[in-house]
Amino acid sequence: MATPPASVDARLEISEGICVLTHDALNVAEIIRSVGDDRAGAIATFIGTTRNSFKGKVVTRLDYQAYSKLALKTMADILRAAHSAHSRSIHNPETSAPSSLIHSAVYHRLGTVPVGDPSIVIAVSSPHRKEAFVACEFILEEVKLKAQIWKREFYEGEPENEAQWKANVNA
Repeated sequence: MATPPASVDARLEISEGICVLTHDALNVAEIIRSVGDDRAGAIATFIGTTRNSFKGKVVTRLDYQAYSKLALKTMADILRAAHSAHSRSIHNPETSAPSSLIHSAVYHRLGTVPVGDPSIVIAVSSPHRKEAFVACEFILEEVKLKAQIWKREFYEGEPENEAQWKANVNA
């Protein structure tokens, strides 16, 4: 029996939100709508795009691969951690208060991502803006640090076979 490919499209919905890995272009408006809720006074978003340069070199594209099954589990754990870490705010200071986050979404591209296109979109809804912003940044930094996603940068004028895979941490 053949081993299935590791870098495949996948999605995981949990009570805190949704995690998606996809080869398709990311629909930012749809992702933002997915976290919408009448209780939300704020939706914070982060859109990470492929930039055209890195350390003085011209970037022509990025390729992303993931160990999809494990990366989704890791991303879901990050959403859970974000929701449990934001269980109170200045607006609701009781320690037993429910999460001050409503819904979260993290979508990450796989495959080739051209310059200017989004490679990651994170959206977080909350009754209040501060919690949404803080959680959005937390999710981004944790995904970059922990999710089993790797990128390969291609540079203008360099042979494609010299492009190296990198952990997503320094992106």
